[in-house]
Amino acid sequence: MLDLASRGVRSTAVRLPRTVHNQGAGGFAGLLTGIARQTGVSGYPGDGEQRWPAVHALDAAVLLRLALERAPAGSVWHAVADEGDRVRDIAAVIGRRLGLPVESVPPETYGPLGPIFAADQPSSSTRTRRTLGWEPKHPRLLEDLENIQP
Repeated sequence: MLDLASRGVRSTAVRLPRTVHNQGAGGFAGLLTGIARQTGVSGYPGDGEQRWPAVHALDAAVLLRLALERAPAGSVWHAVADEGDRVRDIAAVIGRRLGLPVESVPPETYGPLGPIFAADQPSSSTRTRRTLGWEPKHPRLLEDLENIQP
């Protein structure tokens, strides 16, 4: 798609993080919540220090609009509000909201997604913010997870 820019097509791409959230649901954090409900444990792989980027769905929508309006053809942007929340911190909020213990679990707990959940995945939107003037305004992931209902 980005190669089409060389043929006069105004194309751009916005990379969404693995967790696009709203009202405590969405993305990989939503999957962790579902697994916690099923297993009775709010788990995290390894030591939980791995970081996940996230963005509120409404902030991502604003960035998509800005990219359509302002981005040069053939450009790529990161829709990242939280550059890297620790998975252990995400699990702690989920566990508290659901009244479940929080502990390290084997990556296999997450099936084929285990290696992805265990990876450190920080990301930056510095260039996106500076160039397109994007400023996320909605709740960050850990705050938004407070909306999880037991």
